[in-house]
Amino acid sequence: MPRYRIVFMGSPDFAIPALQKLAKKHHICAVYTQPAKPAGRGMKPTPVPVATYTEDTGLALFSPQSLLADDVHQQLAAHKADLFVVVAYGLLLPKAVLELPRFGCINGHASLLPRWRGAAPIQRAIAAGDRQTGISAMLMDEGLDTGKLLARRACQIDDTETAGSLHDKLAALNAKLLDDVVMDIASLRAAATPQDDSQAIYAAKISSQEAEIDWSRDSAALDCHIRAFTPFPGAWCHGPKGRLRILRARPVAMERPQNAAAGSVVFVSKNALHLATGDGALAIEQLQPAGKKPMSVADFLNGQKLTNGQLFTAQAG
Repeated sequence: MPRYRIVFMGSPDFAIPALQKLAKKHHICAVYTQPAKPAGRGMKPTPVPVATYTEDTGLALFSPQSLLADDVHQQLAAHKADLFVVVAYGLLLPKAVLELPRFGCINGHASLLPRWRGAAPIQRAIAAGDRQTGISAMLMDEGLDTGKLLARRACQIDDTETAGSLHDKLAALNAKLLDDVVMDIASLRAAATPQDDSQAIYAAKISSQEAEIDWSRDSAALDCHIRAFTPFPGAWCHGPKGRLRILRARPVAMERPQNAAAGSVVFVSKNALHLATGDGALAIEQLQPAGKKPMSVADFLNGQKLTNGQLFTAQAG
């Protein structure tokens, strides 16, 4: 069984399972992450999750601002790595870095490339209503997720899948696939296949503004929208008492009343709340008013009286 010298590059929680798995079989020469980022109310510099994990392992940790400087290239070359393994690192690898390791740089990406290249493949797949996604291992080049494919593994997107649950599922699948790919890197590298660029779709970075709920959309699309933006940044709207996030909802089999405005209450009881959509209604199951913890719809309704016709809108007022 080959034991390779690996430089691992990754930053978020998604990358940790792959680092853990590779460290059991190979020599991790160094771990590279993005630098600490401002976080929390005080906006204090906070290490990214992979950095926090690495500090507890005793592995060598580096967090340069970029990989463009000559001294960083020299530092990377000094590791004499067989492979660089990259998972959601967040910094571009210039050509000089890509050419350093003997077997090149491989990347684990959370989609079935070339579909959903880019920063937010998990959220985009759910929002688009995709029934399947997966992990792609590629041999990196200078483009954004454009390298030759080494292997892919698919997984289903369940009807109730959120970005959070799919993130965890794909993180585990990514670790398994990269473990297999590294073990067979010599033969897989020789057989790597170019991506079909004509099939490429880009997964742009998520913004809080686009997570706003447009109740005029149909119920199925809104269901996908809410699940795609849960837990972050959270699909949101304004209720009678201010802004809130809808965390869980489901389409209900009912026709939208003819005079009901999109986003209006069409059914309310002690523990149920249905809001009108473009083609029917959504049953709201869990939500989070601003400044409060997530709560069931029953707990939410216990704190205020709603009547048919009241609006949950995109804008305050």
